[in-house]
Amino acid sequence: MVKTRGKTTDAVEVLRRRFVEGNPKMETLVEQERLNAAVAQQLYDLRLQASLTQKELADLVGTTASVICRLEDADYEGHSLSMLRRIAGALNSRIEVRFIPIEKSASRNAGSKMAGQGKVVGRRKPSG
Repeated sequence: MVKTRGKTTDAVEVLRRRFVEGNPKMETLVEQERLNAAVAQQLYDLRLQASLTQKELADLVGTTASVICRLEDADYEGHSLSMLRRIAGALNSRIEVRFIPIEKSASRNAGSKMAGQGKVVGRRKPSG
């Protein structure tokens, strides 16, 4: 049975279908941007949960507020694992890195240096 996609008026979905779907390079780029945005959002959320300003967190980590600001920016691509560990420690958290199998044609993206990048998770929720 062939699955057909229904019509939509959702602008984001229309753009995804037109420019991303079926294009392995774009699918990889979109996934990478989602990861950057997710890391930035987690850092921001954890800092707010701790009731800290960027300056206060920076002092705990041993860096500057501008570095924390940059790390909380969804467009920032330079998250280092060592800095994320320092921040996690200051926020009484730990880092968890998972490698998740790539689905669809993005896994066959020939020559892509970005394919297969793992997902960084800021805090693990207790199970059970």
